Amino acid sequence: MIKYLFALYFTLCPWLSNAHEAHTEHQHSSLAVSVAFDAQGQLWRASVNGGHVTVAHSADLGKTFSKPVVVNKTPQKIGADSEARPKIAITKQGHIYLTWTEALKKPFAGYIWFARSIDHGKSFETPLIVHQDRSEITHRFDALNVAADGKITVTWVDKRDLIAAKAAKKPYDGAAIYYAVSTDNGASFMPEQKLADSSCECCRIALTNKPDGTVAALWRHVFEGSERDHMIAEIPAGKAPAEPKRATYGKWKVDGCPHHGAALASGGEAERWWGYHMAWFDGGNDETGKQSSLFYARMDGEAWVSSPAKKFGNMQKQAGHPALLAAGEQVWLVWREKDAGKSQVWLMKSSDEGKSWEDRQLVIEATGNADYPILLQHGKQVYLVWNTQQEGLKVLPL
Repeated sequence: MIKYLFALYFTLCPWLSNAHEAHTEHQHSSLAVSVAFDAQGQLWRASVNGGHVTVAHSADLGKTFSKPVVVNKTPQKIGADSEARPKIAITKQGHIYLTWTEALKKPFAGYIWFARSIDHGKSFETPLIVHQDRSEITHRFDALNVAADGKITVTWVDKRDLIAAKAAKKPYDGAAIYYAVSTDNGASFMPEQKLADSSCECCRIALTNKPDGTVAALWRHVFEGSERDHMIAEIPAGKAPAEPKRATYGKWKVDGCPHHGAALASGGEAERWWGYHMAWFDGGNDETGKQSSLFYARMDGEAWVSSPAKKFGNMQKQAGHPALLAAGEQVWLVWREKDAGKSQVWLMKSSDEGKSWEDRQLVIEATGNADYPILLQHGKQVYLVWNTQQEGLKVLPL
């Protein structure tokens, strides 16, 4: 296993790491941003600068931005890299919601913070911690979802159950997924609830909504034998128990942190809803990492509706970190690769709900480092948003 981890690290998967803390270190500034369109088509960006979450907006698709507004007046050590970054969501009424992870003094420990603006981003109210558990333990890798009816759901990776199991001298793999819900536009959050045990410790959680507003979550899970596949679950209403289902079956065995979360999008609209689009990374189980791949599949929430899963991406060029967007029968799938010192974004498109795909195409490349690609939609137009070190934020219509 040790030989395998080193081979995978140095060849195809440089993101694989046992160093959790590297992903919540204090960042003066970072390429890791989040973006969202408001109802008027302005693009809003959340980023970290000098221990503060800042928000700015652009009326010209990212060419210029307004003066940043500081969200947290007191500086913090904020996760702002790779799988951990501030999240932003905007309602039709113009309310702006943000979440982020504050790194605490203890290793791997953190709090999940939430802040809102109800004056269209002119100012932000005093931030609050979304979870009632204030132990200095892992609460990290936050994800934010706002449903059409305004309900806010925040999910995160949480280690309270691991700590309790250790105290009771009982076995426990990984961490857990917890969530908290606000039904009053973010003024407060109900007590958090557990979605599932035994999640992987350091991969982002993917969220999407069914047509009725139900929130679905996809995360990397620790199955028996340390298999790092994915689990999917719909967050139940009230205090009903969740029913997680296994979503991927690569059976990748690794005692490390992939730092490589999945992508998730709802499939079909209104009464034509049929399930979910998923894209994910699997490391394979050979000694050299040559079996690693990115995959796409469709799932109805119980089982795959397309089989086998579709491989995509050039793994010799470190293909990774896919993003998905679905609108009707159209599906867009993008991911990042690296080639000869350049970062690239590649695209595949489907016009039949992911049943078949056009040939992949290179959309954009940039010299030096670049963030993961992001897909957004405003009206009927889909955009690729990509933050680059040399050229700044790029926004391209697809």
